[in-house]
Amino acid sequence: MKTKALKLSHRYKITLRDHLRVGPRANLAAARGFGAEALAAGLKTRDLATLHEEFLVTEILPEYPAKKRASLIKQAGIFFAAAIAPIEKTHPSAREATALLARFIETLSQRSVELAASNVELSLEISQRKAAEEALRKSEQHYTILLRKSDRLQEELRRLSREILQAQEEERKEISRELHDVIVQTLAGINVRLAHLAKDAVLNTKDLDRNIARTQEMVLKSVDTIHRFARNLRPAMLDDLGLIPALEAFMKSFTERTGVRTHLAAYPGVDNLTMQRRTALFRVVQEALTNVGRHARASVVHISIAAKEKSVLMEIKDDGKSFNVHRVLNGQGMNHLGLLGMRERMEMVGGTFAVDSVAGQGTTVSVEVPLLDNPPQGKKPRRRSSKPIAVTAP
Repeated sequence: MKTKALKLSHRYKITLRDHLRVGPRANLAAARGFGAEALAAGLKTRDLATLHEEFLVTEILPEYPAKKRASLIKQAGIFFAAAIAPIEKTHPSAREATALLARFIETLSQRSVELAASNVELSLEISQRKAAEEALRKSEQHYTILLRKSDRLQEELRRLSREILQAQEEERKEISRELHDVIVQTLAGINVRLAHLAKDAVLNTKDLDRNIARTQEMVLKSVDTIHRFARNLRPAMLDDLGLIPALEAFMKSFTERTGVRTHLAAYPGVDNLTMQRRTALFRVVQEALTNVGRHARASVVHISIAAKEKSVLMEIKDDGKSFNVHRVLNGQGMNHLGLLGMRERMEMVGGTFAVDSVAGQGTTVSVEVPLLDNPPQGKKPRRRSSKPIAVTAP
């Protein structure tokens, strides 16, 4: 009996769902046929009412939007009335069944409305909570990433600050040593010679001219040393004569000090660049040659400055030993500050910086800076020769 009741329950669900799917024009023959089977199985009106309510409220109505549920309840009520008709014919209490059906439909409608409202509120609350949780999760991830970046940048800044301070201290130590060992000692020697000259002028004038000549040589040596310091700090030739003469003078001095030969092939129009860009190019050459003299063990350095359509390209290539560019740029210590300084100078003038070092082929530093802005309308730029100037320091 229990198995038969379960089968009838399943049949009722399928038949009711098919009826609702067809709509108001559905044939009620299937409902009446099911009622006859329920009667034969010994089911009563109350049994069918319980089955109908449970299936309709828990399985069918939640599948439809709230605005369509009222019509579904009415359509299902018609199906239910047709299903219990065979049962009611065998019982004289039709009025009681009708009243039961009316109360059932009213109760079912109220329950379905409450259930729909609860479902809507619950769905809205769940959606809002999920959205808030997702926004919070993304916000936490975003701020975690920003915090990690900030920590890395602060650590990098502290590291670079320490290295810059150390580099400055080393430069000050070198300048102090140069001033003490060369300038101070030379001036002290001049002072001693002047004292001897004062005595010789009174007692013995035989070697006076020779002592004066030696003293003058010491003064000239001091002047040359001071000029060298001044050129390293800021060459006046760069402001007065332009980039190419300043580079020629610096390359000549570099070759005299280190023995490394240098060769310059320069585009004359480079002096049409702004002073800021010319200074940046000069400082890149200065720093690159300084690195060559300290680390590369090179025999020759080629510097080329060429004009492109909207920019000036400069390359500095040596035949010295190579190094790991990535490790130097991202490593500890002060050896990479020169490369960082060159890159920073290029970024300050809107240019680009690249360095390539290959074993057996040396190192190439490449920088590119934009040309001057277009001249105002009605004025044509002064034409300059595009033929490069070649300079070699033996």
